[in-house]
Amino acid sequence: MYMRKQFAKSDIKSFIEAVPFAKDLMTKKSSVVQEGDLLYVDKILISILKDNLWFPSLKILLKEPTLLPHVVVDKGAIKFVVNGADIMRPGITSAQEFAKDDFVCIVDETYSEPLAVGQALFSSSDLLAKDSGKVVKTLHFIGDPYWNV
Repeated sequence: MYMRKQFAKSDIKSFIEAVPFAKDLMTKKSSVVQEGDLLYVDKILISILKDNLWFPSLKILLKEPTLLPHVVVDKGAIKFVVNGADIMRPGITSAQEFAKDDFVCIVDETYSEPLAVGQALFSSSDLLAKDSGKVVKTLHFIGDPYWNV
């Protein structure tokens, strides 16, 4: 069932307390609307709800590139990332500091453009110490159903 909810000031305050990255994207005066699993601030999609977790949309990361720590992937990984693949260790060239379970922005090494949003399966130091395996679970990527919302 489709749900639409206009947030009151108290709803905005509660959301910011529960979702730390939101403090940089809204104020008590913002027009905040939840439509199903999507959250809009001043008519811009800022967050998506999946598996009971709110994470930032790629559209907001294009406007606010420093919102999340970056995981940089090499050219060979790009075609997999934009098709929704989880991030494997061999494709990563560098990473900013983050903790296990943090949301991260997956960017390409050439242009540093956001390609996907993921959730870290390891801290940045543990991730960089690994040689192989899945290290970031992809939640949202260019071309997925949320991309054209």
